[in-house]
Parts: sequence; C-alpha cells; structure tokens
Amino acid sequence: MIRGVVLFLIGVFLALVLNLLQIQRNVTLFPPDVIASIFSSAWWVPPCCGTASAVIGLLYPCIDRHLGEPHKFKREWSSVMRCVAVFVGINHASAKVDFDNNIQLSLTLAALSIGLWWTFDRSRSGFGLGVGIAFLATLITQLLVYNGVYQYTSPDFLYVRSWLPCIFFAGGITMGNIGRQLA
Repeated sequence: MIRGVVLFLIGVFLALVLNLLQIQRNVTLFPPDVIASIFSSAWWVPPCCGTASAVIGLLYPCIDRHLGEPHKFKREWSSVMRCVAVFVGINHASAKVDFDNNIQLSLTLAALSIGLWWTFDRSRSGFGLGVGIAFLATLITQLLVYNGVYQYTSPDFLYVRSWLPCIFFAGGITMGNIGRQLA
C-alpha cells in the first residue's frame, strides 16, 4: 500500500513538471474551461499519471517474480535517480529540441528511449512491458484527443505527435525501475 502511494505521488509530481514543459512550448493545448490548476494543466492529468505510475511501478516487480527472473541489473537508488534524470531529459528534448522534421525527432527519441532501457533495465520483461505501456498509453491518448479533451499543436501520427510512444516507453521503464527499487 505504501509503495503504491509513493509511486502515485512520484507520478503526480512528474506529470506536473513534464506537462509544464510541454505547455510552455505549446506542444499540448487544453481548452480554457479544462484548465484548473496553478501549473496550467488540466486537473485530471496528474491523478491519471499518478495512477498509471502506481500500476506500472507495482506491476514490474510482480512480473519479475511471476517469470522467475529477479531484476538484479543496477539495483541502487543512484541508478534509479539517473534513470529519472534521463527520462526528464528525453521529455524535455521532445519539447525543446528543434529538428527539421518529426521523423528525425521521433527516431532520436526512440534511440534515446532504447538507450535508457539498455542502460538501466536490460530485462526482456522490462522491454515487453515498456512496449505494451507505450502502445496502450498512445491508444488512450489518441482516444482522448479524438474526443476533444485536449489537442496537440502539430499532430503527425493520427491525432498525436509521433514521438509520444517513445516518451511513454521511457516513462514505463523509469516507473518500473522505481517500483523495483521500492520492492
């Protein structure tokens, strides 16, 4: 229970900080009536990200135990904090770095996300969960944007940005590492 609450709070905090970076660069736009917090974010974004973080962080150690493959690669808090820093850097790069086109940005972020997995996880279960999380989260985001809950300024992958799955993959790996360390 305590692990879930800690993971939820970490997810809420990261959502506020990272969403603020996206809004400052006008990557995401929320309708004026949805904006309700001091960080110019929709009220529902932090709780959703917190809940997802708790589920992901609790799921990774369970899957490791179920598969009988305890995660032993880089199991110290300094490694987890570096993973968080790299994740924030990847998210920040998605908002701040200007590329000639979105394909270059998407490929760069994909390489950085795979590099994050390779550097801080290297497990098959971590990679599989990261891909599953990226797919499911992108699908949910597509549905939210399609229904007008919010929008992206320059969508290039149906209704969202093409680099979004890379962010979700890196976020899943990051929260999984935090969850494993807390376990």
